[in-house]
Amino acid sequence: MLALTPHSRLANGEFQDNPISSAPPASQGCAALADSFAMRVILAQPRGFCAGVVRAIEIVERAIEKFGQPVFVRHEIVHNQHVVEALKEKGARFVEGLDEIPDGAVTVFSAHGVAESVIREAKSRALPVIDATCPLVSKVHAQAKHYVAQGRTLILIGHPGHPEVDGTMGQVAAPVHLVSSREQVETLQIPPNTPVAYVTQTTLSIDDTRNIIEALIERFPDIEGPHTSDICYATQNRQSAVRELCKIADIVLVVGSRNSSNSNRLREIGIEEGIPTYLIADGNAIDPNWFVNKQIVGLTAGASAPEELVQDVIDALRRIDVNLEVSKMEGLEEHVEFRLPPELRTQ
Repeated sequence: MLALTPHSRLANGEFQDNPISSAPPASQGCAALADSFAMRVILAQPRGFCAGVVRAIEIVERAIEKFGQPVFVRHEIVHNQHVVEALKEKGARFVEGLDEIPDGAVTVFSAHGVAESVIREAKSRALPVIDATCPLVSKVHAQAKHYVAQGRTLILIGHPGHPEVDGTMGQVAAPVHLVSSREQVETLQIPPNTPVAYVTQTTLSIDDTRNIIEALIERFPDIEGPHTSDICYATQNRQSAVRELCKIADIVLVVGSRNSSNSNRLREIGIEEGIPTYLIADGNAIDPNWFVNKQIVGLTAGASAPEELVQDVIDALRRIDVNLEVSKMEGLEEHVEFRLPPELRTQ
């Protein structure tokens, strides 16, 4: 049984406890919906920013405060356009290559991490670099190097073309075999008796990787890999929360950017659970027709989506139904914090 904590939003955007009345019968269409009963929004818990994203954004902001404008960021600091635009207004400039960065300019590596070749290039140009790589991604890099140093053939479970995958593959001076599905394990050109090891992209959960890992273990008797506790806590927690949300929601909205791997996966999970699920950047993307004959709206956000965008979606829903009720699903409270780089710490 899911426990719900009822809330209503105050003018400052905060939520306060508010009793939820029992739901009247479903109505026909959005206009009738507002007249007959209050549509209910249930917020997933947890949702939105993870500790790695909070740290990365704070790194850029503090770098601008300390060193002045502009600060150059290689690749989007996190995959959310609203966050990127807000940082641009503060003085950040986002580039895809170091050749776009002037000599001597403060340079930030994004939360997704970079290849060793990028690090060497920055050093050769004596660029002052601040590394915003998520500590959990850095842990994957360390694991990959450890396995390769043991003489094991490395297999990376992840999505081709994702910047984190590109960075991890570029961290080791050995071939890396990338797999994204159980079927791809069968096509690996590696003899079965080869000592192998695997690491995973952090935006994949235990559920996402379970079948692939099982296939690897079946094919390679001499295999090592990280403990499941090394899987990104934020990815797993948000996916688990969406699965719980789907047990009670008529429709699910995921706030996040199209290029966000973890946000797209949240949408896919909703669809897998048989619930109409939409990935939206903000409240402007909402189509009122989605909510015809839908009373309970599940609302979550990817790990790179700020809470203000969740509130923007709630405001948009309130324009559809002025009697909108908002409650928060009980769930895990995350208290993880990652330290800033030494050059940006205040104490």
